[in-house]
Amino acid sequence: MQIVMRGITAQTSTGIASIVLTAALAGTSPAFAKNDGIETAGNVIKYALPAMGLAINAYKKDEDGALQLGVSWLGAFGTSLILKKLVHEERPDHSGTDSFPSDSTATAFAAASSIQVRYGWDYGLPAYALATFVGISRVAADKHHWGDVGAGAVIGWGIGQLVTSRYRNLPEIQAYADTKGAAMM
Repeated sequence: MQIVMRGITAQTSTGIASIVLTAALAGTSPAFAKNDGIETAGNVIKYALPAMGLAINAYKKDEDGALQLGVSWLGAFGTSLILKKLVHEERPDHSGTDSFPSDSTATAFAAASSIQVRYGWDYGLPAYALATFVGISRVAADKHHWGDVGAGAVIGWGIGQLVTSRYRNLPEIQAYADTKGAAMM
């Protein structure tokens, strides 16, 4: 099942995505600023992946792709937050009971999945590699168990697959007709 979204301009969809990413960054925990190399790199990459997707969307002038990436990211983030409220799993570092699932991994895999479905494996393989690093960084930082990261990856991958359609760069064709004939341009 694929959902195709049309009728929103590139400026609108890029603006929406920018607002979402800014809000997400503003809501991150103090751990975001932690000076642990792997954890910091993972935190940067989890936001760089959707930004990379938006850059590809902008380069290709792909309005639908930007919207689908945003919906994928928001869907993974929202699903993860709901599950965190329902499942109270303690973090490995005992800093809270919101370990399951890893929302960082879910959003990274949502972006990677959306990029892969939309533009193919040439773009998708590096995106999945970066998303995998995000998951590994969460375990290395002692913020999640492997099961939390695996669940986040499945959530993000699944939502990206559901809401993203393949990019088709087709020329725009316009049809004209009157009483003397018809033409396509």
